[in-house]
Formats: sequence, structure tokens, C-alpha cells
Amino acid sequence: MSIGFDELGLRIGQARRDAGMTQQECASRAEMGRTVLAKIETGARRVGAVELARLANALDMRIEWFFEDAPPTVVSRRGSAEPGVPIQRIDRYVERLARELTFLGSIVDSLDLPASPGLPAPTDTPDAERVASDVRDRLGYKGRQPALELVERAARIGLLVFSLDCGPGAADGASVLLDRGGVAVVNGNRHLGRRRLTAAHEIGHYVFGDEYSTDWNLLDGSASRTESLIDRFARALLLPAGAMRNLWRAGEDTRTDAVLIAARFRVDMATLATRLSELDLASPDETAEVRSTVTRKADIVEHDLFVPRELDPPDLPRVYVKSVLDAYQRREISAARALSFLLETWDEDDLPELAMLPADAIWSFVS
Repeated sequence: MSIGFDELGLRIGQARRDAGMTQQECASRAEMGRTVLAKIETGARRVGAVELARLANALDMRIEWFFEDAPPTVVSRRGSAEPGVPIQRIDRYVERLARELTFLGSIVDSLDLPASPGLPAPTDTPDAERVASDVRDRLGYKGRQPALELVERAARIGLLVFSLDCGPGAADGASVLLDRGGVAVVNGNRHLGRRRLTAAHEIGHYVFGDEYSTDWNLLDGSASRTESLIDRFARALLLPAGAMRNLWRAGEDTRTDAVLIAARFRVDMATLATRLSELDLASPDETAEVRSTVTRKADIVEHDLFVPRELDPPDLPRVYVKSVLDAYQRREISAARALSFLLETWDEDDLPELAMLPADAIWSFVS
């Protein structure tokens, strides 16, 4: 894309504001004077290649992003945001991955994601339960089977779910719909049960065709009507009603049942308590007991429970990683670019060795 220095300056200024930096902060990180940056942003001064590289590094961006438009859904999201409000760290991850996925899909055939099914959003709780059952079928879960391996199952329907540590003050998750497929980021700072609930919630946004969403505390109970129904969908996806009715009160006491069900379906106690309540399976006293239950090490030993590492950050979808390695082995991207695609979670020594090129291969580069 060809743009002038005036437009480039405007984009640099917008990127700085999105990052929540003052001109002085950004200039200091880029090793330039504030007045120099001010002139660049207004188009009064041209920016050199080295300066542009320093600015990209200061703003945690790739240089080409100053020249390329973000996916339309990201642009739309920015346009609806309040002026001057910095973009959240989790949203910056989503934008980066949306850009990377769009580019990667243009150079490798192995990343041919299906489009969102665009299901109608639920209008009431029975509808949320019905759609959850439908989506469980689409993800390949049978009957009362626990919804395990959510990252790999979600990729089957086109949603790539990444678990990244966005910090304790960030949202639980965020997702964006692309022309083909979508990207979701789960805040890996949360515990396993909450990470899985967030992943299920983002699957809901994706299958309902929501262009962009950022989800804050999913457990605080203050969501809008639509978000509450997506919460209900997420719980039904993780804890199918038939399984709950079959397993609840199957043991000797409330606490033991809670520990065993939470471990089997890999949910947190708050999610389990809410699910038992909405299915009218437990009394208020029982749900309060479930909510306050903590799984102890003694429980893990006594009941021979498996402690998983699902969505343990940093966690990247296997299909995404394979596509990056495919592009690297075909020499479509450099080692540095491959590591960037992998969000710096790999070292260059982790990359596969490249096959030797034939002697006449140089002519394909210079002809």
C-alpha cells in the first residue's frame, strides 16, 4: 500500500495513542527528541527508515503495519472506541494475531479456515441450551462427554484460540471475526477453570458471528442480557445438562460430588455452582457449599485426579504453529519472521532445519 508522509505521520500518532503513550514516552523509547516525533506525526518532517524501525519497536508493532490496513473488524472496533482511550493489552494481542493470521493465510494453503457458521444468537435460556448442544456436536463432543481439548476442537470450526498472559488487570478474553475464521485470546493469567469458561464464551461469540468482543470478568454476574445468554451457552457447552443430572448426588456428599465433577469437566467451582442452580439440581445451601469448595492435594491423591495444563500460557493452536513452520520450511518467511509469528515463544534453535537448495535454485531468486 502506498501512502504519503502526511498519512504515515497520522498513523504513527494513532498507534502511539492506541498504546497509551505520550509523545515524550514514545520519543524516549525510540531514541529521538519529542519535537522530532511531533513534526513526524503532523507530516512537517519526513521519517527515516531507521527512525521508523525504532518507532515500530517502541510501539511493539511491525513496520509494515504502518502501511497496511488492519482487518476491517479491527478498524471498525477502533472507530467505535472513545477517542484517546488506550487499546487494552489483550486487544493489542487480538489485533496482532488477526494481522498475522490474515497474512499467513495468504501464503500457505494449510491455514484454510472455515467461516463462522453465523448461528442466530440465543434469545432465551432454552435457546442457549439448544445452541450449546448443536455446537457441541459441531466440535465433535458426543452426548455427556466432557468438552476437553477446546483449543484444537475450536480450530475445527475456524476459531483459533490463543492463551496468553495479559496480566491480572486485563479482560478475561477477546475475539475478532475474520473473513474466514476468527481469533480469540484467553487471558492466561486466570486459573484453568476460568480460562476454559472464557474459551467457551469466545466460541459463543464466534459461532454467533459477533465481529469483535472484549469480555471482562465473566464471573461477576453483571453482564447484559445477550452476554448473560452467551454465559449460559458457555456453561452448557462445558457442563451438558444430561451429564449434570446423571452425576450430581451420585456420591456420598456434596463436597465430594463437586470435587469429582469439577475435575472431570475441568471447570471452576463458581461455574459448577451456577450450573447446578440454573438446572435446579441443587439447593441454595448446596450451591453455596460448592462455590466455597477448594480442591485439596489430598483430594487429588485420594480420587486419583488428573491435573491438566490445558490453555496453560503461552498456548498457541497446533494448526497455527504448523502453518508457520510450513511457511518457514518453504522459505516463504525468514527465521526472525517465524519467531514473530510464534509470538517469541520459540527460539531459533527450536525451528526445523531447512533442506539444502539445489545448485540452480539461485536463478529462482534473481531471474
